[in-house]
Amino acid sequence: MALRKKLPIPRLRTKSRLGKYRIEGVLAEGHYATLYRALDTIEARRVALKIPHPHLADEEFIESFLKEARLAASVDHPCLLSLKDASYINDLLVMAYPLGQESLADRLTRRIASASLSTFIENCLEGLAALHARRIIHCDIKPENFIVFPGPTLRLADFGIARQARRTLNASGSGTLGYMAPEQAMGRASTRSDVFAIGLLLHRMITGHVPEYPFKWPAKGYDRLRRKARPEFIALLKRALDVEPRKRFRDAGAFLAAYRQTRKTALILR
Repeated sequence: MALRKKLPIPRLRTKSRLGKYRIEGVLAEGHYATLYRALDTIEARRVALKIPHPHLADEEFIESFLKEARLAASVDHPCLLSLKDASYINDLLVMAYPLGQESLADRLTRRIASASLSTFIENCLEGLAALHARRIIHCDIKPENFIVFPGPTLRLADFGIARQARRTLNASGSGTLGYMAPEQAMGRASTRSDVFAIGLLLHRMITGHVPEYPFKWPAKGYDRLRRKARPEFIALLKRALDVEPRKRFRDAGAFLAAYRQTRKTALILR
């Protein structure tokens, strides 16, 4: 692999212009890209701009972002964050996405009413099910990758390490520790691994606790889970969090179908 160019990370200033976009501030900065809040001055809409760090921009690095852009542009579902536009501007790869209100990680710092929580659970499963229906494994399910939009509704984002699946994906163990199935950490991810990760996320949304390795049931927060959810839904969650992949739902579509049968009574309204 070619050596990466040691170029400075661009610090786009507030009110500066980048093509048709006017930068309004930084939303987040990661190891590989910076996310900006910007105004599309032609469409008069605010967007989130994802710009890979140019000092890492060798051919392999940029190709990974181009694959992400193509995948995000190809999805069309209300619970998936699709790409609005991607282009090179001033030698920078710029990926424009709809701008949400906040991430689910931020939203979880405040109390969520039971009615909204029920909607969020269904949105999470709908978005992931839409990917699985196209034989795509997300591989990085976590609160930061769900974006809150007015409604409120959630959209699943960040397909940076999503992979096309056949039966099972022989991946490299990519993902986020704390929201990763045991077999995914060993490089054997599948749609069932995403089911496990979404189970961890739903448990966190309801109880405030993320089950930890070795993932024995019941996990920390079980008393709160019993106060907030009915036995039928708890049984679904337990199945999603089984450490043996073959005992879980085969994919998010199966999990969603089972959830919809209990949706109206899944949570105990207070």
